[in-house]
Amino acid sequence: MKKVFVILSFSCFVIACGGNDANTPKEERKEEAEQVAEVTKPKSEDYTKGLELVAKSDCFTCHKVKEAAVGPAYEAVAAKYELNDAVVDSLAHKIIKGGAGNWGSVPMTPHPQVTLEDAKTMVKYVLALKK
Repeated sequence: MKKVFVILSFSCFVIACGGNDANTPKEERKEEAEQVAEVTKPKSEDYTKGLELVAKSDCFTCHKVKEAAVGPAYEAVAAKYELNDAVVDSLAHKIIKGGAGNWGSVPMTPHPQVTLEDAKTMVKYVLALKK
């Protein structure tokens, strides 16, 4: 019985993370984010650099700007958190170390290759999407 449960759990995880966006060219992912950028706030240097970093990474595999996918929509994240140094630092560490429990049962995979500075810039981009 345990084997069946483990196999089903693993299958659900693979299915949840198996979207086609991972194979989407980086330029298409950046275009998706820029479409939203056109109707949001003016672009700061952090916003522009954060958008570039998010588009280059695998973030759009699990996140979308306006709608939930495997992970929460970036606009929902922006609505939940205030833009301040403590929040930026906390969310940047979540990008690097991964995490679970804040947005459901699917864990966010760690991204240890992302520097703390880049992670903070990515967070500032996401939080700039607040309406």
